[in-house]
Amino acid sequence: MRLVTILASGLLPLATLFVTPTLATSFNTGDVQAHGDWHSLSLTLGDERHVRAIEQHSYGDSVFSVNATPGACAHPWLEIRVALDELQSRSATWNRVPVDILIDRDDVHSGEAAFITERGDDGFYVRLSMPDTDALLDDMRHGETLRLRIHRAPEDYWFLVFSLNGADQALARMNRLCEQPPKGTGPKDNAPPVNRRGRHPPRDDGLARTYWRIK
Repeated sequence: MRLVTILASGLLPLATLFVTPTLATSFNTGDVQAHGDWHSLSLTLGDERHVRAIEQHSYGDSVFSVNATPGACAHPWLEIRVALDELQSRSATWNRVPVDILIDRDDVHSGEAAFITERGDDGFYVRLSMPDTDALLDDMRHGETLRLRIHRAPEDYWFLVFSLNGADQALARMNRLCEQPPKGTGPKDNAPPVNRRGRHPPRDDGLARTYWRIK
């Protein structure tokens, strides 16, 4: 999938999927398991941990992901990462636009897409905010194809299509990984309190940079 202009003309040319920038924080990947066209995995860095279900099958330069954080497993978020030609110099939210998601030929889920770049990162991120994420995920579990229509401008759309083969199993395992305690750990007297407010991780936590393609 090649997107010539996402924002301003020439601002974000596309190329390879990953570079690990010196300034970026990289998480360790583990618990990787394939589920058809999807994978489930965990991300760790010290005491910080996240889980993810990804579809990297449909495009060579784009990854669709469902993400969750232990302590806030009931608040997953959806994101698309598109590879760029170069590391970005600014952390910014460039735009917020309407987005429509169609699972097979069923009802359309409409929400908002935020266009995001991170300094020192070669990815362009589309963070999806949906009014009923649970309903969307339930449709994904029972569907075959996910179609996105992102409204870049009036009568100017960006279309993406992702496979849902294996999404049910990947999402189920992501939830199990989110609920289970990390391996080889136990209670610590000096452990900091866990944030259970259900907030999404901030954009500068380095999680965005860990989109390694699973072989």
